Amino acid sequence: MTRFTDLTDAAISVVAEHGMRGLTHRAVDARAALPLGTTSAYFRTRKALIEALVRRLADLDNEDLAARAVTPSPGTGFADAVAALLDSWLTTGRERTLARYACLLEATHHPDLRTILEYGRSSREQARALMEAAGVANPAQAGDHFVACVDGLLFDRLAGAGALTAPAPGTPENRADLASALRHVLAGFTSATATRSISRNESRRPASSG
Repeated sequence: MTRFTDLTDAAISVVAEHGMRGLTHRAVDARAALPLGTTSAYFRTRKALIEALVRRLADLDNEDLAARAVTPSPGTGFADAVAALLDSWLTTGRERTLARYACLLEATHHPDLRTILEYGRSSREQARALMEAAGVANPAQAGDHFVACVDGLLFDRLAGAGALTAPAPGTPENRADLASALRHVLAGFTSATATRSISRNESRRPASSG
């Protein structure tokens, strides 16, 4: 652990519990059990603190992706791997997920913080590679749409009505339910590609003379 991770992990915890309004240098010092003034010595402004917090969130998410071997592949194992990742973000990573959404909402009110959106590029690049491997006609657009669907699924389970009806996070039932939803989303993209392919083949077939 470094002082950067100590402070940013504490900031994540503060935001998850109290929201962005509760994020102050003093609150982070207290959560990290460090002397008063430590956080402001490392991050002079609130904007700098938020940007560091988001960087830490992105680093942790990328570590999860690497550790769980979530690689772009149109095979059935991809949905299971992503489902396991989402389930972890609803349980052991719940604080991080709450903090991530809080930061994104904060950025809608403060244009100078919109740079935090750049940290979402990694997941979109992976999704685009997945769609390209699946032969989707416009992989960049489809990849972005897939990420939006996954993000919506996660938010629904975390803070939406889905939390009332879905299986409990951290259970095999929840992971299976998430994987089923992801397969349906993926099928929507790949089936459209297959339909276009069949249509092209049909159009090239010579007309029967019978």
